[in-house]
Amino acid sequence: MKESGPYRIFIVEDDPWYGEVLKYHLSLNPDYELHRIATGEECLNQIALNPPHLITINYSLPDTDGAQLFARIRERLPHTPVIVISEQQDVETAVALLQAGVHDYFVKDHRTKDLLWKAILKIREEQPVRSEVVPDPLDSVSADCPLIIGNSPAIRKVFALIAKSARTNINVSITGETGTGKELVARAIHDYSDRCKRPFVAVNMAAIPRELAESELFGHEKGAFTGATSRKIGRFEEANKGTLFLDEIAEMDPSLQNKLLRVLQERELVRVGGTERVGLDIRLVVASHKNLLEEVRQGRFREDLYYRLMGLPIALPPLRDRPEDIMLLARHFLEAFCHENRMTPPTFAPPATEKLLRYGFPGNVRELRALVQMAAVMAEGHTIGPDDLLMTTSPVTHLSVEPEGGTLRQYMIQIIRSHLKRYDNNVVLVAAKLDIGKSTIYKMIQNNELSLI
Repeated sequence: MKESGPYRIFIVEDDPWYGEVLKYHLSLNPDYELHRIATGEECLNQIALNPPHLITINYSLPDTDGAQLFARIRERLPHTPVIVISEQQDVETAVALLQAGVHDYFVKDHRTKDLLWKAILKIREEQPVRSEVVPDPLDSVSADCPLIIGNSPAIRKVFALIAKSARTNINVSITGETGTGKELVARAIHDYSDRCKRPFVAVNMAAIPRELAESELFGHEKGAFTGATSRKIGRFEEANKGTLFLDEIAEMDPSLQNKLLRVLQERELVRVGGTERVGLDIRLVVASHKNLLEEVRQGRFREDLYYRLMGLPIALPPLRDRPEDIMLLARHFLEAFCHENRMTPPTFAPPATEKLLRYGFPGNVRELRALVQMAAVMAEGHTIGPDDLLMTTSPVTHLSVEPEGGTLRQYMIQIIRSHLKRYDNNVVLVAAKLDIGKSTIYKMIQNNELSLI
């Protein structure tokens, strides 16, 4: 949520002279409320007491560095702009910070205070402060959901759909590549719904032998088949009054699809080998890494069942499309692993951060977690270096863009346009990804060579 009153700015700077220079210069705007802070720890303490609207941080502080402090700020204030000011012109560090979500990066020189002034004006134009306290409808999901980590626009859309779906009993269909967290989303939907105190039952259809699937889902009576020595309650009955999550639904055998459709239509089931009808009240969430509509077109999935299951669709973005979340997730996995194993968490060296941000992550979040855990074990000392990150494929993400014309300029425009679409028109992030100046993109937009959609 956003607060009323003056525009509050924290200047985190351990050099008292330079900090006062920035504070005085910005105080020329009467709308600003300036607070100079000397250490990272003090900054975090002040955030808890009096959250600011914008923070500037010196990259080299006595108790931490800019990357570590930014990560901790982002956890507490995911939408507050942060500007890093450094004494050194380290391109790799600047790119890594911008890709991690820092709004801007300035080198300390005679122009810094003026660049900072202009940057803050632009931020205020793009993100005006509301005059009253207005709760963010996503806060209850994004802030309190420990299983899903992220602040990128792509994952914020997922949070919004989780919040919408949790208000009703509509079926939900989740799609996404392997490792994107489909079961985590299903659990979040259950946890935020009024069924949260009831069972959450997860079933992976790809892991059940075809001949046992019907009994596993719907149960069986004693003597229904050889080996059925007692009655078995199926997963549907286990989930009664709660939520049933059917993962990899596209792997379901066609004959079983027919029975599932009947169960959903009649809201009751009959166990294998039985005659008793069992009433059902369940919330159904299904998921697949396949395109279910294409499976329907190929005749491998029933069309009527598809429309029955589709309900509210939620498409999970691959990790490569939410680069702002990579380091947030990496630090989360690192701290969790080190806490579990009673280790002191190391930090990511800038080259290691850059390597992670440049990697395509074919295995998505699941692969990132495995990489970070392995790096924590491999690291010598208190720093994870690039050699500790053992990627299985090349870290270079290939861009499939066909030029619209024959000139280099046209090809360049097409590449930038593709990146703007991929990263939700985030010019700062695109400039960092392509290693070009932000002004280059802004000039193209001004000249009508590009447009923000």
